[in-house]
Amino acid sequence: MLAVGILVRALGIGNFPFPNDDEGTYLAQAWAVRHGELAHYTYWYDHPPLGWIQLAGVSWLPEWLLPDLPAYVQGRIAMLPVAAAASVLVFVIGRRLGLARPTAAAAMLLYALSPLAVVLHRQIYLDNFAVLWVLAALAFALSPRRHLWHHVAAGVAFALAVLSKETIAVLLPVLVVALWQGSHPSTRKFSLAGFGSGFVLTVLFYPLYALLKGELLPGAGHVSLLGTLKFQLGGREGSGSAFQDGTDAHRLFTDWLDRDPYLLIGGAVAALVALAVRRLRPAALAVLVLALVALRPGGYLPQMYIVQALPFLALTAAGLAEALVTRLPRTTGRAWLRPAAAVAVLAAGAVLAGPHWYEHDRAAATADDNSVYREAARWLHDAEVGDRGEVRVVTDGVLWLDAVDAGHRPGTGVIWHYKLDQDPAVTATLPHGWKDIDYVLSTPALRGEREHLPTLRDLFAHGTPVATFGEGAGRIDVLRIRDDG
Repeated sequence: MLAVGILVRALGIGNFPFPNDDEGTYLAQAWAVRHGELAHYTYWYDHPPLGWIQLAGVSWLPEWLLPDLPAYVQGRIAMLPVAAAASVLVFVIGRRLGLARPTAAAAMLLYALSPLAVVLHRQIYLDNFAVLWVLAALAFALSPRRHLWHHVAAGVAFALAVLSKETIAVLLPVLVVALWQGSHPSTRKFSLAGFGSGFVLTVLFYPLYALLKGELLPGAGHVSLLGTLKFQLGGREGSGSAFQDGTDAHRLFTDWLDRDPYLLIGGAVAALVALAVRRLRPAALAVLVLALVALRPGGYLPQMYIVQALPFLALTAAGLAEALVTRLPRTTGRAWLRPAAAVAVLAAGAVLAGPHWYEHDRAAATADDNSVYREAARWLHDAEVGDRGEVRVVTDGVLWLDAVDAGHRPGTGVIWHYKLDQDPAVTATLPHGWKDIDYVLSTPALRGEREHLPTLRDLFAHGTPVATFGEGAGRIDVLRIRDDG
């Protein structure tokens, strides 16, 4: 099952889905870590850095083995072992929740084949690292040995999850419930203290780093951890209500449900019922906590948020099915009843979800939406543009690392478009504004931001296409910037 899940994720991994600018950003930050920095531009505490530090540890191998692939494809290949480890932990947690081996394997299979998981696990998201550590924390908290050091390790693992993607901190109550169930009453207070110590002492490394850098508190002339935290919590534009048509949140929920209504709806309903089943309570509570956070009015909801809920949806769906089957009477002459019911549940699931999953997973394996990025990456390497050490190019996050690999100077020779007007260190190198830029690779991400970035808007106004890859909204244009005098 593990091999099947990884194979489905690997097939067509560079061709679908269309690259997200976040993928390029995290991959570029991982590249910066390997070169001695926390980010490829000024690190402003937008996220804790552990996620892309881990990415730096796994992305060098595909880059070394497959140097001719675009950078984002190399990064996606690096996500496969992360998905594999998470799948194994789903099985382990299923067993530690008291599920039979076939049921734990079924949960693992649901997690492996859900179209949402197939697409999002192959993308370069910090959430995938955070989920891996949350699952490790749950596995430690539910350890049948009930060893104190397992509970300390659960706290450390949960801290690593938070330092990979801070939003997953909302699952703290789930870890406490799991630890309560996984500890012995006579030593529970020591287990909770050990968990808390492991968590707090590990998480404190992050504010300690900011303090030692003089960047903990807001102030003039520097970034700060608390200043960015204030922006993330209150200064970011919300996604609207999931129940209101036309909002970003509603469109996102619609897209999730279109990809996999069966695991989302079935798992959510199962979670509500599974709260009454003690051994399934941690997984069910995780689903409900994440759902409440996603449905809060006015909050910001990112595309990859659903990644955090997928393992728990799979565990509650499979676990509740087992709980219902095992409640059937097991009397003389009816020994066949439970196996027959289990087969019926499997058959019903296959009939309902199977065709839909097959179509979406097949599309993920065979579609080719990304030829424009491959062609643009090839242009960066092959085009005659003069001295790449002097030519200045603006790209989105996805192509930034390809431009660096092609010989352009990182940071100020190839410029991530967000930094044109938002990073003083970059702005200081552009005394003549848009006139200091030679080329722009106009991708959908750039075109979507040009109204918000004045320098980028000026570049589009003075750019002449010299190459175009693809057509329509997904095309990439290479613009040469002309100085009209």
